[in-house]
Amino acid sequence: MTTQASVMPSPIHELFPYLRVNNATAAIEFYARAFGATEKFRLTEPSGRIGHAELWFGACIVMLSDEYPEYGINAPQSGGTGCAIHLHVDNADAMAAQAVAAGATMLRPLTDSFHGERGCALRDPFGHEWMLGHTIEVVSPEEMQRRFTAMFS
Repeated sequence: MTTQASVMPSPIHELFPYLRVNNATAAIEFYARAFGATEKFRLTEPSGRIGHAELWFGACIVMLSDEYPEYGINAPQSGGTGCAIHLHVDNADAMAAQAVAAGATMLRPLTDSFHGERGCALRDPFGHEWMLGHTIEVVSPEEMQRRFTAMFS
């Protein structure tokens, strides 16, 4: 039996859980000990705060970062949702317009980012945060770190 989902092309390529934690370094160490997760890469501010990390959980990627209260990104201990969902799509502009038309609220507008992605953040009517993005440039983790560090200089 063929289902509709198995034959219809999708503008969504990947879905990543994105954890917001208080002390990303400790969280990475915990997930490695507890679940055997391995670190793909991380972007660290000169202050030591982790802006982004990717961990392999088997064949799956989980993204995480330290809290960024200045952007409304808080861990559960600070009253945040603790998790967002990142959708890697064909066209973030079109998907964002579709989501807003369906009732989502734009939290961070569409922008081109240092890490090679154009994206935004939305909140659905049920309180969940979604990040949409599409690739505009392929950037190595080393170049991402260089650009990330330069933002703080």
